[in-house]
Amino acid sequence: MLPTPPADLPDQDIDHDVPPPEPPHRKPLTAAALAVMLAGLSMIGPFSIDAYLPAFPNIQATLHATPLEVQQSLTFYMLAFAGMVLWHGALSDAFGRRNVILVSLAMFAIGTLGCAAAHTVHYLWVFRIMQGVSAGAGVVVGRAIIRDLYEDAAAARLLSLVTMIFSIAPAIAPILGGWIVTLFDWRAIFLSLLAYSILLFIFCYRRLPETLPPEKRHPFNPRFLVRNYGDILRSPLFHLKTGVVALNFAGLFIYIAAAPVFLPEQLHLGASEFAWLFIPSVSGIFLGALAANRIAGKISFAQQIRIGFCFLLAASTLNLLYHSLLPPALPWTVLPLLFYTFGMSVVAPGATLLALDLFPHIRGTVASVQSFAVTLLGAIVAGVIAPVLSHSALWLAAGQMAFSASALALWLTSRHYRRMLTRYPDR
Repeated sequence: MLPTPPADLPDQDIDHDVPPPEPPHRKPLTAAALAVMLAGLSMIGPFSIDAYLPAFPNIQATLHATPLEVQQSLTFYMLAFAGMVLWHGALSDAFGRRNVILVSLAMFAIGTLGCAAAHTVHYLWVFRIMQGVSAGAGVVVGRAIIRDLYEDAAAARLLSLVTMIFSIAPAIAPILGGWIVTLFDWRAIFLSLLAYSILLFIFCYRRLPETLPPEKRHPFNPRFLVRNYGDILRSPLFHLKTGVVALNFAGLFIYIAAAPVFLPEQLHLGASEFAWLFIPSVSGIFLGALAANRIAGKISFAQQIRIGFCFLLAASTLNLLYHSLLPPALPWTVLPLLFYTFGMSVVAPGATLLALDLFPHIRGTVASVQSFAVTLLGAIVAGVIAPVLSHSALWLAAGQMAFSASALALWLTSRHYRRMLTRYPDR
């Protein structure tokens, strides 16, 4: 239960430097309820990406656009997401976690309504950018909220619990999107997303606590921001640990971004059959997060990350070997994703928290830069790498292998660099 100060202290006992208690309409949240709320905020991203993937042909026909123009609506969203996600944490460090969440939800709802009303692909691009600008607040600020309230194993357990709940979104989003576009049209997907964002705004307005009191906030001015971002960007350990998470995610996202071409062309699946890709992927995310939740505090983060990489490398290696010898076929083409995402979810909590703990006084800003790195790489994958590799199951498997092997190289380098700093602290 989140602690709240007593509401009925006598006047002389009130410390005016302490934030006031939560308003009566906002009851304290349990850890489980907080996990549900933060997962709901994190789900905005997958819903915004995965739900409309099955609708690409419908959008193309309705807006008289080329396949590349529709694909770029995803790229523009990802670029906007990556650009703004760099600032959500700094804004929350300056103005409070709750305020940033509520403003972002309102902006996302406006952008979603604009997407539903778009009459050309260029208008769709504009409102997708507006969605991208606001969609990342929940992921970034949610990590900062967790670290505001919990330490070490407790934080890892809560982060993995958020991941478990969040993993529902990538599984159901393309399925719901396929059903909606089959029964109605692509605009109904965005209207459904609008209803979700409004309900989430109401829930957060009524229940989301402020976890960063005014006396712990930092000024939002150029000199202070430049210093903070400079400290983060000059840290080799930050880049190494953040790169681990980003590259592992890219190994999954290459399949998600390639799905509109890869699934119909290579596996002959229709818009309502995208579950073949997403259910194994999300099942692995859920099971990996469950495993991370259970082992948190029982073994070190380094041991946990080592276990995760065993699954990542085994899955990507078997995936590459299979498609080197045999043509793509169900379920073998998608089955390795179950084990890949399991390993990814075991690695992610420890690597994420280790990076956050490098700068504990500006966790929101650190979380922003973390998310920026992951999202920027995702945008590059969606806009450049996936379109090139999506026509071949073998090349997709090779791309995944390259990403996971690069992530392992960064992790091993970070371990070596850390030992070097311990041995030679003046370096």
